[in-house]
Amino acid sequence: MRVEISEAAPQAGGRCRSFHDASIDRTIDNGNHLILSGNDGIRTYLDRFGARDRVLDLGDEFRFVDRDDGAVFTVRPNMGRLPWWLFAPSRRVPGTKGFDYLADMARLLTAPSTATIGEALPATRLRRALWEPVAVSVLNTSIDRASARAFASMLRLTLMKGGAYSRPMVARDALADALVEPATTYLAARGAAVATGRRLRALTVQQGRVTSLAFADGDVAVGAGDAVVLAVPPAVAASLLPGLDVPNEDEPILNAHFAVAPADGHAIAGVLGGRAHWVFRRPGLVSTTTSADAPRDGEDPAQALWNDARAAFPDLPVEMPPVRVVTEKRATIAQTPAMEAKRPAPRAAGLANLVLAGDWTATGLPATIEGAIVSGSRAAQEALYSAAT
Repeated sequence: MRVEISEAAPQAGGRCRSFHDASIDRTIDNGNHLILSGNDGIRTYLDRFGARDRVLDLGDEFRFVDRDDGAVFTVRPNMGRLPWWLFAPSRRVPGTKGFDYLADMARLLTAPSTATIGEALPATRLRRALWEPVAVSVLNTSIDRASARAFASMLRLTLMKGGAYSRPMVARDALADALVEPATTYLAARGAAVATGRRLRALTVQQGRVTSLAFADGDVAVGAGDAVVLAVPPAVAASLLPGLDVPNEDEPILNAHFAVAPADGHAIAGVLGGRAHWVFRRPGLVSTTTSADAPRDGEDPAQALWNDARAAFPDLPVEMPPVRVVTEKRATIAQTPAMEAKRPAPRAAGLANLVLAGDWTATGLPATIEGAIVSGSRAAQEALYSAAT
């Protein structure tokens, strides 16, 4: 089929983008993204575009530093399906027992759709030291608001399948290099037209079908054999399709990028009780992420975030290096039980030749890169079916 893509932003990739920041002279991502080895959608996507080597496997452990008491520990799930690591004290959170993990996972799996993580799990050392940092990073919503069911859906595909599905992975160089450039190159080689800076303004609907698309440079007719995939933010989808019920609460993400002396290797570390939640390290750059958070009025969070980075990696210099702070005010939807219930199915618009796509649609997964890719794949299948019928 002939494919045409109109992208509102100046570049492909949506919120998954990278850019050179002159203030620190580094290429940075708009946000840090941790991929897990159980993200089958991402792995299939990388394989299709020949880009598997652009994502690095960081090993079998998650290292944490607790800013409240200075404790440093690692969580190391074993590779096999049988979770014997739960009964090896050196592999789990200090002060926890193996059965604590099993009990908590059972609570999440059986939680009602209206329950939050905070309601489903008791306030224990395990919740604070493992479930909370993982859940907040995946759902970008505090655990007192985040859906227990949404968190359980992620655990089913990763930790509950064994350590082989829970290994942390990151982009080797930058997100755009790993996830966007290979796709645009693939599309160009196959004659697909990709137009950036081209925002959709309106849809014309007649007799239950989309018949034209209105752009600033003119209208595009949608023929009888054409299908439309609408992959826009939820608020934009609602404005284009009056009556469509969509999630209408968003959450921010705070990121800081520090230019450091080039060093070998990549690493990550979780931070408990700090301003940062996670610290990412790659050659020449240290980045922090604070999910579901943004700078307070009048606050410059850079020094506090650098202090957390140094706690995670003590070899970093005491003096704070050049920094760029980036806040995504609407990074993801709020993944509360109420917003989860509003996530629409691909065919929710009720139009024969239009399919919805995006991480905010009903994928059965959290609103992450994995969810976006799974949504896009399903939307493409639906669009093919629409065109064929």
